Amino acid sequence: MSSRIGPPLFTLEPHVSSELLFDYSHVDFDAPMAGLDLVHRINPHRGHMVQLDGVAWWTEGLGVGWKDIRDDEFWVEGHIPGRPLYPGVLMVEASAQLSSFVIQIDKLDDPDRGFLGFVRSDETVFRGQVVPGDRLVILAKMISNNRRRFVSRCQGFVGDNMVVETTVTGMRF
Repeated sequence: MSSRIGPPLFTLEPHVSSELLFDYSHVDFDAPMAGLDLVHRINPHRGHMVQLDGVAWWTEGLGVGWKDIRDDEFWVEGHIPGRPLYPGVLMVEASAQLSSFVIQIDKLDDPDRGFLGFVRSDETVFRGQVVPGDRLVILAKMISNNRRRFVSRCQGFVGDNMVVETTVTGMRF
């Protein structure tokens, strides 16, 4: 018999909508607005921690990026041996990197723009697998953005299948 009083510490089914954040059918991945060079000018991630290969399209508060999942990535051998699955935490990281890009792109040449650090994820649901050879397409929609922090709703797709949804929060440092 439990002596715990109050609501449960967690629920098995977070209240998360699987409705598309916005229509991105007009986005041309063959003519992206930003390749890896521009992503590197905005985001400080390097080496294994680069989880965003490019940004196909953005406008104020919205962005569509991608990560091509390769079979030579650092996690492939160990997650899961014989059946590599792109780790969920990296899907969330890719979402945070796209969010940071969308927020910072208008401050590209501002030497005082600072660094946006990922501090939280909420309402994260993994709905499918991502494996080497897949392209993870990520959508980011800003919910709030002020001088100290941002909140962004994100979704990831492989083909037409939504594989992840999350809300990421970041702070300016």
